Amino acid sequence: MRTVQWLLQISLLLWLSKGLAATHAKPGCQEWCGDVDIPYPFGIGSAGCYFDEWFEVTCNNSTDPPKPFLKGVNLEVLNVSLHGTVRVNNPVLLSQNCSGKPSNDTQWWEGGPFSFSNTYTRFTAVGCSAMAYFMQDDTVIGGCMTLCKKDVATAAKNASCYGLECCQTQVPPGLLSFTANLDTFPEGSADEQEPCKYAFMVDQQWFISNVPDPHTMKDMEYVPAVLDWRIYNATCDASTSNLNTSTSFCGENTICSTDTQTSSLTCSCPPVYVGNPYLPQGCEGETLDKLLANRTRAIMNATHPIYLDESEQRHIMVLPVIAIGALGTLLLVICAWWLYKVLKRRKKIKYKKKCFNRNGGLLLEQQLSSSKGNVDKTKLFTSKELEKATDRYNENRVIGQGGQGTVYKGMLMDGRIVAVKKLKIMSDSKLEQFINEVVILCQINHRNVVKLLGCCLETEVPLLVYEFIPNGTLSEHIHGQNEEFPITWEMRLRIATEVARALSYLHSAASIPIYHRDIKSTNILLDDKYRAKVADFGTSKFFSIDQTHLTTQVQGTFGYLDPEYFQSSQFTEKSDVYSFGVVLIELLTGKKPILSTRSEERKSLALYFKISMKEDHLSDLLDAQVVKEGMKEDINEIAFLARRCINLNGKKRPTMMEVAMELERIRKRQGDFRAQENSKEIEYNTTELIGP
Repeated sequence: MRTVQWLLQISLLLWLSKGLAATHAKPGCQEWCGDVDIPYPFGIGSAGCYFDEWFEVTCNNSTDPPKPFLKGVNLEVLNVSLHGTVRVNNPVLLSQNCSGKPSNDTQWWEGGPFSFSNTYTRFTAVGCSAMAYFMQDDTVIGGCMTLCKKDVATAAKNASCYGLECCQTQVPPGLLSFTANLDTFPEGSADEQEPCKYAFMVDQQWFISNVPDPHTMKDMEYVPAVLDWRIYNATCDASTSNLNTSTSFCGENTICSTDTQTSSLTCSCPPVYVGNPYLPQGCEGETLDKLLANRTRAIMNATHPIYLDESEQRHIMVLPVIAIGALGTLLLVICAWWLYKVLKRRKKIKYKKKCFNRNGGLLLEQQLSSSKGNVDKTKLFTSKELEKATDRYNENRVIGQGGQGTVYKGMLMDGRIVAVKKLKIMSDSKLEQFINEVVILCQINHRNVVKLLGCCLETEVPLLVYEFIPNGTLSEHIHGQNEEFPITWEMRLRIATEVARALSYLHSAASIPIYHRDIKSTNILLDDKYRAKVADFGTSKFFSIDQTHLTTQVQGTFGYLDPEYFQSSQFTEKSDVYSFGVVLIELLTGKKPILSTRSEERKSLALYFKISMKEDHLSDLLDAQVVKEGMKEDINEIAFLARRCINLNGKKRPTMMEVAMELERIRKRQGDFRAQENSKEIEYNTTELIGP
């Protein structure tokens, strides 16, 4: 009977936790705007009703019913969830050939708590032959293309969003800002049925449930989208993922979870608890303390009538009963504390094991046991080792930041200087890149490829440990030259040759061919002797010998991206050749891959280079150091080699082995010329010294 009562109580609490959603505002603050409830940390009214200005909500009472708006981003609020999401009415981003339809190609929320939800929101494009993509820092981070043919156009209008007149792609985690682009593909398609094209961010669940035909959305200015939100610049006083009963940002009886990388936190109620975890009163439920208090109260109630007896003898006789009851309560408290410590220890071990498995630990162990060569030298570091090495990931130790994560400079216990790479956001896509980089770098042993020393997998965010490369990136030396240490022509030619050797090794000499997929001057590091080291293999892919191409989601950096790959989504070894060709042009010209002209139009350096060679104006584009020190014949040969590398037809580009051999030949000829010059100079000076 007691078991049945206990089950009924648990069921009731579970029902309450689901049915009575914790949507409480701060006392004295407006909780509703129309039919939308506004829980804290969001709020309407004075500054005390919301956490900070990003969470301020204004209620427009001129509509019926009234509508709430997020003041910081000026978006209508449709729903707020205390599980870290807010549903908003987001404007349609882009439109092309759509009469009266606005076009907002940029959204920017840097510094705020909001980002597009990777779980619920999708980037969507509608229209015939549409090519839609979005970029961040000139890097293409996502996109999709639609097809439109006469024989399928009618059917496509009533079909799902799978590429015929409608396409979708997942949003990267933590997307705070981006610029969207919408083009026609292929150019001037004669098969277009409707010229109107548009792209937008949309709540995928709403889209599936409410949009049977995507073309019906062309008259909509706003569509629902889901944003993630967190509390930034705050930490928990208690350990993360533990029941919080001490003073901290989260309320009483809550679970406070922190992200040390972004200095953010989230609050939640434990199972069978209800309430708003962001308010001081927190969540309500029968905690361990309340359970013990109730048991103690029951014991005292059982003995209480005896205290009311006026007989002194009975009063004395009841003392042992009280003592036994107190002792029982004490034992219960001790047992509960011991049980709590055991469960906490097990939870910690289980959490580390979960992180290890999630971060690819089993895969790495398999590589360590089955592979030869460099793999067996890969070390598994502990989190304590790397925390000490980086001074707890001090901001002063940051030496680089990119799309995949942050790199810290550290010193190990044995005195070695290392670079520790930490992913920005834990997601399936980023984790895949991390595991991919470990597996690939374990297979590579080349003096011009950055060396992997080990990794750490027992933390929430996995870490990679590399050899430290002290002299920065090639990009910094090309585009930030200083007079004290200019990058000479001889250095440029040697660096180009070393990078070509490394890529030739990856494509042809490695046990399994590897495509880098993100060759650029910022991914080429220079060591203490200014030798080139190719780095950042997060997006690289293995390639079986019998394959001719690899079909992938388009990834890369704007300016270095192979146009053929962008159009077909098929990456070949010649796509790396194209990117290397752009690096060669950078070395020759000293200019960035995307040029900003006086008219503020952004032009491709590769295209401008081709035009200059065609019009015989290459000398106007070359870097002054190159013109001053390089032999005209060598410069011309490398320029022609670069032009072959960036040919729009991938089949007409040379292989990396051919590029490396050509650069080696030019270097050798230059070395022979220098030797002859030095020989003549020595002979002349000797004659002058001894006289006629």
